[in-house]
Amino acid sequence: MSQQLSVFSGDASRHEVILQDGALAYYPQFFTGAVADGYFRDLQANIPWKQESMNMYGKEVLFPRLMAWHGDAGSAYAFSGKTYVPNPWTAALLAIKQQIEPVAGAAFNSVLLNLYRNGRDAMGWHADDEPELGRNPVIASVNFGASRRFMLRYKQNHQLKYELELAHGSLLIMKGTLQHYWQHQVPRTAKPLASRINLTFRMIKH
Repeated sequence: MSQQLSVFSGDASRHEVILQDGALAYYPQFFTGAVADGYFRDLQANIPWKQESMNMYGKEVLFPRLMAWHGDAGSAYAFSGKTYVPNPWTAALLAIKQQIEPVAGAAFNSVLLNLYRNGRDAMGWHADDEPELGRNPVIASVNFGASRRFMLRYKQNHQLKYELELAHGSLLIMKGTLQHYWQHQVPRTAKPLASRINLTFRMIKH
């Protein structure tokens, strides 16, 4: 059973979730529908999407989604056994970054983009706890397109879970010690879903 305290601050559009050993702030309509639609079209058309792979048990296995990495020069990111050198910022990515940084209370030098083409595309259980993200990283997740389930589970007790639906134009901020104690995933679904683009902004430290 989940053990968390959900609190609405004075602004009903901001949903604060206090978890054991971590915290979330969710803004379901951070971007208006029209603005979110525009960003979705821009990112879908202008990002150099690729289907990357990882080595699993000696075999190269394709990730079940398309990906791209953008950011400042020198903000290379290593995960799943590979190092990704960033593409330059696009105008749309910079505009989004500048809008979310004051709300997140953090500066970001890079962003990982994932394009989920349909409900069969997914992200497995993981935590954004790589050493180059530093202690208690702030991760800002922006979502455009189809709504998807976002699930969290406590590393030391998988019965302790939390879940929410990430909507079109929403912003989710993960903070505190969340990445050290919790994993998250975007599960597959058999439902017919349209495409979804997720951006996770972060600060790479070397």
